[in-house]
Amino acid sequence: MSTITTKDGTTIFFKDWGPKDAQAIVFHHGWPLSADDWDAQMLFFLDKGFRVIAHDRRGHGRSSQTATGNEMDTYAADVKELAAALDLKGAIHVGHSTGGGEVARYVARADPGRVSKAVLIGAVPPVMVKKDSNPGGLPIEVFDGLRAALAANRAQFYRDLPEGPFYGYNRPGAKVSEGVIGNWWRQGMIGGAKPQYDCIKAFSETDFTEDLRAIEVPTLVMHGDDDQIVPYADSAPLSVKLLKNGTLKTYQGLPHGMCTTHPEIINPDLLAFFQS
Repeated sequence: MSTITTKDGTTIFFKDWGPKDAQAIVFHHGWPLSADDWDAQMLFFLDKGFRVIAHDRRGHGRSSQTATGNEMDTYAADVKELAAALDLKGAIHVGHSTGGGEVARYVARADPGRVSKAVLIGAVPPVMVKKDSNPGGLPIEVFDGLRAALAANRAQFYRDLPEGPFYGYNRPGAKVSEGVIGNWWRQGMIGGAKPQYDCIKAFSETDFTEDLRAIEVPTLVMHGDDDQIVPYADSAPLSVKLLKNGTLKTYQGLPHGMCTTHPEIINPDLLAFFQS
């Protein structure tokens, strides 16, 4: 099992497949999942000759169930240590949901030469929670409800989310996959309850405005307009306006978990961006 140990003693699990001299793609998963959420992308791009890397964020998956450091600054610092340990140069960083926030914070602070491109998919930036400077955001009560549901019955909560809004399985005519629902539950339950609880604050209240403004590399922003987890109007279009070199690609009718439900659409679009 491949791991690094960070400066504060946290074990970070990661996968690293493919030729070490090939173009590296680093995948950053959403809450409360793990590197396994990228299976459909990892295998696709490995077959295309890329080096594919994905880590379990601290507190998630097979990484340490940390009591502290469950916030964006530390998440980004962990990625910085991983990039240094693997000596990545010109890597492409792809983040989904919370992982998109992690990518924004990391890329804005990355060592020179480490990053060539970035992708934000159904991502939480610029900021999710409603406040005076973000009137279109979601009320804090929404995130209080997530915390309450996690604390009351995490196992049931982690069934309800994937079988409902995460993959759009609550929409009429949706093609529901019990395997996908079970895999979401499996990934979530492997992680720690406290770090996952803390992460709700990290993904909902962190303001990534200045991170987005600081990013110089070409950045693709992909978002489904039927995203019931990270509402489209308050995320992707606003992020693109803040990026120096951003491109927006909107997917009509696709859900938050579109990388899993529609890889046949998402993967070729990613490949085209990587090769551009």
